[in-house]
Amino acid sequence: MKRVLPIIVISQFLCTSLWFAGNAIMPDIAQRYHIEPTFLGHITSAVQLGFITGTLAFAVFTIADRFSPVHVFFTASIAASLCNAGMSMDGISLSALLVFRFLTGFFLAGIYPVGMKIASDHFQKGLGRSLGFLVGALVLGTAFPHLLKSFTLHLPWRSVLYATSVLSLVGGACMLLFVPNGPHRKPGQKIRLTAFLSGFKNASFRGAAFGYFGHMWELYTFWAFIPVMVATYLRYHPGTDLNISFIAFLVIGIGSIGCASGGLLSQRFNTRNVAGLALFSSGLCCLLSPLVLLYAPVWLLVPFLLIWGMMATADSPLFSTLVAQNAPGESRGTALTIINCLGFAITIVSIQVIQALMKESNAVYIYLMLAPGPLFGLLALFYKRKAAGIEPE
Repeated sequence: MKRVLPIIVISQFLCTSLWFAGNAIMPDIAQRYHIEPTFLGHITSAVQLGFITGTLAFAVFTIADRFSPVHVFFTASIAASLCNAGMSMDGISLSALLVFRFLTGFFLAGIYPVGMKIASDHFQKGLGRSLGFLVGALVLGTAFPHLLKSFTLHLPWRSVLYATSVLSLVGGACMLLFVPNGPHRKPGQKIRLTAFLSGFKNASFRGAAFGYFGHMWELYTFWAFIPVMVATYLRYHPGTDLNISFIAFLVIGIGSIGCASGGLLSQRFNTRNVAGLALFSSGLCCLLSPLVLLYAPVWLLVPFLLIWGMMATADSPLFSTLVAQNAPGESRGTALTIINCLGFAITIVSIQVIQALMKESNAVYIYLMLAPGPLFGLLALFYKRKAAGIEPE
């Protein structure tokens, strides 16, 4: 049992390295196809849309509950690695690149939420700690292709695709060979097209789900606009020298520490309260962002962004824990999958709203629009449960 969690974490890390593989080689693709770097947005959106479509399909057909989640994870890792490697074909068109990124995202739906399902089947006690490490592995996995690219500057850009595809195969094989189905698994026996809705009948499940949705309104938009934040700061503070890419890497990467810390704290304190504290803290950062961007010295800006990066992710595994704990046992995998689907759909809306509203005149104040997410999440976690007469776990 002791070896199960490290293997799940390592497998999750290796397989999710596929997520931003296209982003890491985008400069090479732009040069090869003579396209604008803004094509990166299409590459990213294709993966996200694929993941949303995949999670919806996996949830509607209750894949992770009807079949062995370990086998689902392994199969998805093979399919995702092949789609990722497909980008390396000679003479591939831009449309085909987007299709392969979409399909990679689609099969990642059989990796990320299914990995959480596998962990929840093994760890009823200490689930928050387990998912803290698991989601932390996702954060590192998504950042890993950029690190890999930095070590392969003198190699063909396809080497990043080959390497991440091989890593995904290794991760899937590790899961298949060394992780059995968990003792708490309750397999579903037939397709129930409405199974993904069953959890919402439970007030505790709804509170956790809506809290997660508020968290997702903020998180990915914050990540996406970190370079813009730093660039805005530099415009208001001429003479300041900052490496925008490196700062963005640090702020996103430190989220893995936030995930692990949140999971560990949930072992000692109430999971819901720890999630609420993280939501409150990240929401406060949203509100303070104009003051920091306008007036803070650089020695305060960087710690502020690092704290924001930690707080914005610390509640991710905690919400997954609350969803898993309050979902019906026979549809736990489906519940985790559909919540991921809806959460990632919300990120697209949030990103597009901020992008549409942003102008040079309001670039400092626009991040106030992220604050309603944590506020909504806090209300969902506590106020609605109190009104229903339900005490926190």
